[in-house]
Amino acid sequence: MQFIDQAEIEVEAGKGGDGIVAFRREKYVPAGGPAGGNGGRGGDVILVAAEHLQTLLDLKYAHRFQADNGGRGGPNNRTGANGRDRTIQVPCGTVVYDADTQEIIGDLVQPGQTFCAAKGGKGGLGNKHFLSNRNRAPDYALPGLPGEYRRLRLELKLLAEVGIIGLPNAGKSTLIAALSAARPKIADYPFTTLVPNLGVVRKPTGDGTVFADIPGLIEGAHLGTGLGYDFLRHIERTRLLLHLIDATADDPIGDYQTIQAELQAYGRGLSERPQILALNKIDAVDSETVELLATELNHLTHVPVFQISAVTQKGLESLLQTVWQSLEQLKDVEVETVTKL
Repeated sequence: MQFIDQAEIEVEAGKGGDGIVAFRREKYVPAGGPAGGNGGRGGDVILVAAEHLQTLLDLKYAHRFQADNGGRGGPNNRTGANGRDRTIQVPCGTVVYDADTQEIIGDLVQPGQTFCAAKGGKGGLGNKHFLSNRNRAPDYALPGLPGEYRRLRLELKLLAEVGIIGLPNAGKSTLIAALSAARPKIADYPFTTLVPNLGVVRKPTGDGTVFADIPGLIEGAHLGTGLGYDFLRHIERTRLLLHLIDATADDPIGDYQTIQAELQAYGRGLSERPQILALNKIDAVDSETVELLATELNHLTHVPVFQISAVTQKGLESLLQTVWQSLEQLKDVEVETVTKL
């Protein structure tokens, strides 16, 4: 499946129906009077978060969406029919920007959540509305108002509690395959992963947590180098980062610093996001070298460094225990913060 995480569309709500000029003509009512009905309301354009969608692919090529116009008013005070709304389904995690101002105007996170992207125009008033003691036979009505028109930029940010980050070939895809039922493409060359992979990892309590393998981070990613800029946005939704470092690399310490520099340069609070460090591929390096690297990373970061092998699954159990504990602590902090507010 092709992964599309950005799309630009045009939406136009329906025009309100025109009011009409009409008078009653009934056999036993000698003084008929105005009876022109109001026009119907134009349809809205509504975005709906759909759980079954994973990409914005459907909106990449269908650029324009328009709701139905409202119906014209009728005689005998009949109001015109309202225009039908136009519904557009988008994946959960879609952020809606006004393409002209770049302002965020909507954020669809929960399944079924809706956002009115363009409001339908009001129907025009019929001449019945203008009846008064001073004007017993108004002979004018109002046209319907136009519906809103907007250019929107949609941006999908994956919803995952844990984001797995690291340089290409750090073993992110192998790890998510070992922890979950996800089956990403894995090979021995950089940039095997061209799209983010999601996997659900089961907790000891029985429920699951979504992990995301975030691909393509290299030096200069925040400037658009490589694939990283396209996928850095997906880290924004995560609550906890799992930073994988390749123990077989030429300079594992430098690799760690490269990723940290990219998070800092990208901004949006990513560098302050809680992280767990894991030294991967320890099965391919002698134990003395692994211990030296772990010690050096610990002195640099002042946090524990887990020694794991995603291939042999060594050390994964203790790593997951720390992940679950960290997520629980983050939830407690969030609840405490909300309570204080």
